[in-house]
Amino acid sequence: MTSPLVSVVVPTKDVERTLRRCLASIRSQTYPNIELVVVDNFSTDRTFDVAQELADTVVQAGPERSAQRNLGIELAEGEYILWIDADMVLTPHVIADAVDTASRSGATAVFIPEQTVGSGFWTACRALERRCYVGVELIEAPRLIRRDWFTDRGGFASEVAGQEDADIRMRLLREGRVMPHTETVILHDEGHLTLPFILRKRYYYGQSLPAYRRAQPGAISAQGRATLRAMAGGLPILAGQPFHAAAMVCLRAAEAGAYAAGAAKASWVAHRP
Repeated sequence: MTSPLVSVVVPTKDVERTLRRCLASIRSQTYPNIELVVVDNFSTDRTFDVAQELADTVVQAGPERSAQRNLGIELAEGEYILWIDADMVLTPHVIADAVDTASRSGATAVFIPEQTVGSGFWTACRALERRCYVGVELIEAPRLIRRDWFTDRGGFASEVAGQEDADIRMRLLREGRVMPHTETVILHDEGHLTLPFILRKRYYYGQSLPAYRRAQPGAISAQGRATLRAMAGGLPILAGQPFHAAAMVCLRAAEAGAYAAGAAKASWVAHRP
């Protein structure tokens, strides 16, 4: 039996710190038939040079991750698309296990769990939080997806930045697509997170929330309820690190405020005279 081609699409912008490890992990997969496509948003560091060294196809385009991913999918030739970020590292069997899962189940997409790695207090809080989300469909991302689904549906929503993965997930769920889960993890190298950095990022992403709300009515509240259920189900995990768990709850509240501030700004800009 032949192994279907998997096209791994990676958008980049000034990610020299993590990119080599990311791309090397793709090249080191046990799966034998992989195409690697990098779409760089005109980086000012050595990102583009590293990509040219390790990827099959490298182009430069913007303005955001959704547009970059859509271009990467357009350039790709694989039967499956695996979309990841440049700060992710694939453990050796990720693609083999995901394709095997998709083939056995006839799935359109496959959920692949993530594990946060990095240094510092807030990164540890994020890692603890992510452990509670394993297997939760309204939070995790279906990262291996049949290419024909993307081409038939128009790809990622270009007007959404930060929720584009959630938008893809909601579209697949609303269509009732078969989407099993694998157990092989992707490592998400979030570096040394700081509170100001996290809140600035959430504020920026919050500016796309009105567009996401229009595209996926009810999704934000559904994800909020899923998060609360995941936290309740993860109480035994959280109890093992009570100090980090308490800080994580405070962090989630601060993030919600940053999201709301970003959304308010976007609404004000959209309706100002």
